[in-house]
Amino acid sequence: MGLPPPPPALRPRLVFHTQLAHGSPTGRIEGFTNVKELYGKIAEAFRLPTAEVMFCTLNTHKVDMDKLLGGQIGLEDFIFAHVKGQRKEVEVFKSEDALGLTITDNGAGYAFIKRIKEGSVIDHIHLISVGDMIEAINGQSLLGCRHYEVARLLKELPRGRTFTLKLTEPRKAFDMISQRSAGGRPGSGPQLGTGRGTLRLRSRGPATVEDLPSAFEEKAIEKVDDLLESYMGIRDTELAATMVELGKDKRNPDELAEALDERLGDFAFPDEFVFDVWGAIGDAKVGRY
Repeated sequence: MGLPPPPPALRPRLVFHTQLAHGSPTGRIEGFTNVKELYGKIAEAFRLPTAEVMFCTLNTHKVDMDKLLGGQIGLEDFIFAHVKGQRKEVEVFKSEDALGLTITDNGAGYAFIKRIKEGSVIDHIHLISVGDMIEAINGQSLLGCRHYEVARLLKELPRGRTFTLKLTEPRKAFDMISQRSAGGRPGSGPQLGTGRGTLRLRSRGPATVEDLPSAFEEKAIEKVDDLLESYMGIRDTELAATMVELGKDKRNPDELAEALDERLGDFAFPDEFVFDVWGAIGDAKVGRY
């Protein structure tokens, strides 16, 4: 008969190293189970208000959207926290239906720009950069809104009119001043998790330590994330991973649609999107990349 598991106080805890992206000593954080708690621990370590933390990148202090912390952290990943910097207000003339923005969020109430399409309306406005948090549109506060809500509001703005964006950029280190990134291509750059596995953060329920995603899961998540961008103007690897998890054992698109409605009903995914997600998961399963 084996020994009972040790009480929670004696179990080994995962410890991660962290720095502020613009420069700071190294801190140690532990004992978090979701993104909100992670930001709280970072704020505590550096004696900051939690609301100052915008988002985190893994293994780089740069505003690199391919290294954005989403739903998973490799057990040996180094966390860089980007905090609020300069605020700015920008007037934008919507000359085309598509602005060229891809929106993501930090899982804790802040939506920000993940990618700017080359040659788009926004690409020509050099005050707007990847990593900028969207605080308000035409005076309407967006704090607490999810990425898909912000993307929908931007899409619904009338063409041929001017609107106002209130933005906050991440505080920059000296070597990042004047840097303006349009965001990398999806899936470019090294994969997360250089250690023995990953810590999977969930918006509901406890965090779990898991093996690195299989080749099928990795490719399916990438394809579903691409579909989220093309249909909804957002990127969210955690959401894509949840959809792959829900869909990988479903026998047909109707079963997938039912599972998505039950778990992710707020998104109101269109039928053609669900069908394409089903196809993407199926393609990845049989190795059609």
